[in-house]
Parts: sequence; structure tokens; C-alpha cells
Amino acid sequence: MGVPAARIVFDEDDRTAVAEAVTDILSTGMLTLGPWTERFEQAFATEHGASHAVAVSSGTAALEVVLRTLGVRDRDVVVPAVTFYATAGAVLHAGGRPVLADVEASTFALSAATVEAALTPTTAAVVLVHVGGMITPEVDAVRRLCDERGIALVEDAAHAHGSSYGGRAAGTFGLAGAFSFYPTKVVTSGEGGMILTESADLRDEARIHRDQGKGSFSTNHHIRFGGSWRLSELNAAVGTVHLRRLKEFVENRRRVARRYDTALAALDGLQPLTEPAGCRGNYYKYVLLLPPGTDRARFKREAAEDFGVRLAGEVYDLPLHEQPVLAPYRGGPLPVAEDVCARHVCLPVHTDMTEDEIDQVIEAVSRVHRRLAG
Repeated sequence: MGVPAARIVFDEDDRTAVAEAVTDILSTGMLTLGPWTERFEQAFATEHGASHAVAVSSGTAALEVVLRTLGVRDRDVVVPAVTFYATAGAVLHAGGRPVLADVEASTFALSAATVEAALTPTTAAVVLVHVGGMITPEVDAVRRLCDERGIALVEDAAHAHGSSYGGRAAGTFGLAGAFSFYPTKVVTSGEGGMILTESADLRDEARIHRDQGKGSFSTNHHIRFGGSWRLSELNAAVGTVHLRRLKEFVENRRRVARRYDTALAALDGLQPLTEPAGCRGNYYKYVLLLPPGTDRARFKREAAEDFGVRLAGEVYDLPLHEQPVLAPYRGGPLPVAEDVCARHVCLPVHTDMTEDEIDQVIEAVSRVHRRLAG
């Protein structure tokens, strides 16, 4: 049997709990913004040490809602070039202008220096992305810079469920954090997103925006230009069940990463994205930089065809300033982003990964690397 790039894990107990929740939901007929949404919000906030959580329909919606509450229309928002399209897309949908910034090679994330180089007189916010579930040690410096300039710091924590830095959870360093529950994430609700914040005002505004801008659920009085960003009760129930296993899942993924770290240390030329001091990552992705000049497509093809190991999708193979849809926002070259996007791969990390599967991945990576390195 081969090792897939991703595997979504719901064991028998999970499936039973979800089935019971679905039966409960369908029997009441309350399919949206009901008790399961509240349970999911409360549990997720507690898990991350946050005061408030607002469940929405996706991680992209979480970012857009936060940015709308901040009033970024016709203003600039700094976004790293190494991130998913949705980070910049949320800025555009909220009426802002994405300013694409370079990253640090050691973290794939913004630093205080790269943020400062991208600031403009109309910068309203900075979006810090925790790539692969790692929180950069620059997070405090970025926060200080934002505070000094009167700029909101927003965390795109789509990858970072359960990650922390200095004992503080992802999503709690800025004014708000946005999480995704897309199926491949460490915890999933099928589809969905979550906003974490310490601000009761932002929480209240987010609740208005997610429900078509209505002042209250039971009225037809619209006071904001909101959207249909509600999370269904069915999705909330799935997320609530899966969230119970977050600590277990993170520890399992960290076990896999430790095995990879040890094996790769013996291979010259391969450079994993290492966990920064003070960070406790969830290893949503295990990112590995290949030597310059390596044919990445061939590396992935031979790992799959010769060893049955399918490498996960890159994060990301094309930086934002090279995405065709974002051409109007392309400034000068961003050399670090261009380099790391061009030559990294992601090794499979599953929450239920077996030792035999880990061995198979290590053998595939080792042999293909040695073959291509001559």
C-alpha cells in the first residue's frame, strides 16, 4: 500500500458521535446558528485561551469578516507573498488593496523588517500567516511594529490549530485570528472557519456580518453590508466532535515530524523548515527545501512511481505576486518568496500515521534525493 498525500481521520467513535449529533439536529429542525454552533465556538475559544470565537462558513470568510470590521476599504493591507490566494482575496473582497511582502526563508513568514518595507501611509492592517502551523519568533516584533504605527495585526491561522509560541496559542497575538476547517486541516468541520478575538466589539460586528448584516437573527433589518457566512449546525457538530481530538492529533503529527527530523539530518542538501525555539507547531505541513536546481516535479514523480509515496501539495508553488489574478498588485521582485516557493516539497503527515508509513516516506525521500544528487 502506498502513502497518500493526505488522509482525513474520523474513527468509529467520531463517526458515532457525529451521527448522534446529526440525528439531534435534524429532529429539532434548527439547522443554522443553533446550539451546536455555540458549543463549537466555546470549545474552540477555550482550546486556544481566547475570550471570544465566531464560527463562519470558511477560513476565507473569517478573514474577510475581520477585515470588513476593521474598515480596510480603499486602504492597504500587507500580506506575505507566500500564502494561499484567499489571504489576498479576502483583502480584495473587503475592499482593500493587498500589498505583497517578502518573507524570511527560515519560517516562510513575514518579519518586522519585511513588514516595515511594505508599509504605506494608508496601511490599515498586516496579515501574519502561520505557514505549516509554525509561528514565527518574529511575531512579537511584528506586533510591536503594528502597535507603534496604529495598524491592526490579523493572524491567518488557517494552518495553526493548536499551535503556540511562548505558551501562547495561535490566533491570540493580534486583534483577531482566522482559522479554516477545510477537510485536510488538523481539525475539520467539513467546511467552515472561526474567528478568535479578545474584542467584544469585533465579536459582535462579526456576528452581524456573517448573517447578511442583520441586526439580529430574527429580524429583517440590515445594518451592515454583510454576507451569507453562517456555519451550518451540521458542520458545527462535525467540528465539535473532531476538536475533542486536537491534542492527540497534534502530538501524533509531532511524533511523525521527529522521525523525519532525525532521518533528514543525515542527508546533505535537504533542509526542513525547522520548528523555531519557543514554538510548538502542529505540523499541518512538513516543509522540506530541496537543493537549488533540483527538478521538483521529477522528485515527486519518482517518489510516487518508484516508492508509492505521494507528496502533499506545496505551500505554495507560486508566490502571490506571480499569480495571474493578482498581477495588478505586483510590485518589484520578492526574491526569498520566489526561491522558497520554487524548491520545496511537503512530506505526508497524517494524524494516524503508522511507523511503517513513516519508514516508507523516509526511504523514498532518501533514495530519490541520492539518485538526483548523483
